[in-house]
Amino acid sequence: MTGNPQAHGGHSGRAQRGQDRGESMPNTADRSPRTPRDQRSPLRYLALFKPFDVLCQFTAADGRATLKDHLTVPGVYPVGRLDRDSEGLLLLTDDGPLAHRLSDPRFEHPRTYLVQVERVPGPAALEALRCGVVLADGPTRPAEIELLESAPSLPDRPVPIRFRKHVPTAWLRLTLREGRNRQVRRMTAAVGFPTLRLVRVAIGPIELGDLAPGQWRELTAQELRALGALRSRNAEGRSPADDSMGLPRGSL
Repeated sequence: MTGNPQAHGGHSGRAQRGQDRGESMPNTADRSPRTPRDQRSPLRYLALFKPFDVLCQFTAADGRATLKDHLTVPGVYPVGRLDRDSEGLLLLTDDGPLAHRLSDPRFEHPRTYLVQVERVPGPAALEALRCGVVLADGPTRPAEIELLESAPSLPDRPVPIRFRKHVPTAWLRLTLREGRNRQVRRMTAAVGFPTLRLVRVAIGPIELGDLAPGQWRELTAQELRALGALRSRNAEGRSPADDSMGLPRGSL
């Protein structure tokens, strides 16, 4: 599926502007307003750069910013969650079975984050994150972790992180295969390095790319083929351990 000009507000080919949590199927607040199926185009698959301080739902009683401020495609809902103070890639669709498949923790789909932490983790802390740390709700699965040599190229956050003149910060690239409530923040805190900024940059083969905060795009034909292959493997009864959103293990 490719985007069409009407779906993007009449600007053909341009992306439109507009909590980490365990994942579940959406409730009413999560979903954009529906229109009758016979008045809608085929199933939609969208990637959005969720900005900082935006709730991962379409309505809010207290007037806080929501996805509706950035996306008006009817009937879609987010696949999983990002906390209000987290940023980055959010997938949205009206394909319920696929959303359930991507949200099911049994299949261990990789999710990759850029994480700014307070101070610079040493080898022991990195190895602890890599092997799994014990949280209040049990030990985490092994993760892939890399200490970046320099800060990644990311848009400025509207509310800067707290600055401490004599305390350095570092950036990590962290890939998880599970999605607990505020898991990344709890993991880095558990090894003594609090998270200052958290940006999700990939869900399996789907990458954030050059989207700006509040912008969205239709998934590309290649990305849709990867999702189609995922659905086919599931239908063929492959075990969760064999699946990684079209990526071989170790390629994250």
